[in-house]
Amino acid sequence: MGWTFPFSAIVGQDEMKRAILVAAIDASVGGVLVFGDRGTGKSTAVRALAALLPKMNAVAGCPYHCDPLGNLCSDCAARRGAGRAPKAEKVGVPVVDLPLGATEDRVVGALDLERALAHGVKAFEPGLLARANRGFLYIDEVNLLEDHLVDLLIDVAASGENVVEREGLSVRHPARFVLVGSGNPEEGELRPQLLDRFGLSVEVRTPTDLPTRIEVVRRRDRFERDPAGFVAQWQKEEDKLRRRIVKARERVGGIDTPDAVLEAASKLCLAVGTDGLRGELTLIRAARALAAFDGDAAVDAGHLRRIAPSALRHRLRRDPLDEAGSTSRVERVLAEQLPA
Repeated sequence: MGWTFPFSAIVGQDEMKRAILVAAIDASVGGVLVFGDRGTGKSTAVRALAALLPKMNAVAGCPYHCDPLGNLCSDCAARRGAGRAPKAEKVGVPVVDLPLGATEDRVVGALDLERALAHGVKAFEPGLLARANRGFLYIDEVNLLEDHLVDLLIDVAASGENVVEREGLSVRHPARFVLVGSGNPEEGELRPQLLDRFGLSVEVRTPTDLPTRIEVVRRRDRFERDPAGFVAQWQKEEDKLRRRIVKARERVGGIDTPDAVLEAASKLCLAVGTDGLRGELTLIRAARALAAFDGDAAVDAGHLRRIAPSALRHRLRRDPLDEAGSTSRVERVLAEQLPA
């Protein structure tokens, strides 16, 4: 059995954990971009959260994990139309890695050549996007991704659907996932078109205080030496966090967003100079998910303050007269517009 490091046991990195939790509560927030030092728990946090989330209902045997009560792919819809109700099964939330060197066919899917040659049947072999549907698509070193894959991901992220046309075969299937990218900014910038598709952006750093570093090493060492025992030790905290996520998902649609909060969000975006209106929409959705996670009935200025750096730092226009980094600019405007 493969063991996953418990999400609750991750030391520090509060902003990263908060952003991933928010995206898991409300997928419409968009993906999460995590930039920073290597070895700071980026991939560990994504896999830990996916393992923590409750299993989801899916059509048995469907390569796209279709929701039996939601939108179905063409094959599942055809079976239902023929009077064969799809059987449901519980499956874990998928976390799919997209390698930098992946071919387009591996990502989007391709013609099943073996079946085509052996039986003369044009059949579709689903790709990584199919496996990631209703889960997480994780791209390490996303800033080094080839341009043609970037263009492809932009289209799929916008539509929630993957369209493949190969050798006279035309296939459409659902491809809705939380896109999580990580990388080191020193190795290159991310293309603006893809950067804009990430709802939240997080900066992570190697801990500089001695007690935190010691605790990180201690917990990782204990996990590697006795994974079963370590996971059991944190099971109570994991169960508690899972219940909070489930309740937040149930409540998020009913969270009130007062006009004063909408006005504050727009003023904040105007003051930092974000491009377009996606900043306001993401900020409000993320603050609403955070309020649901906290068990609050309405969004307030405190929720905006906590999530604003993640929602806005990657949306700022470049200002040649301001040498401060994007995080500093957002925090400065927050202090002016929404003082604690």
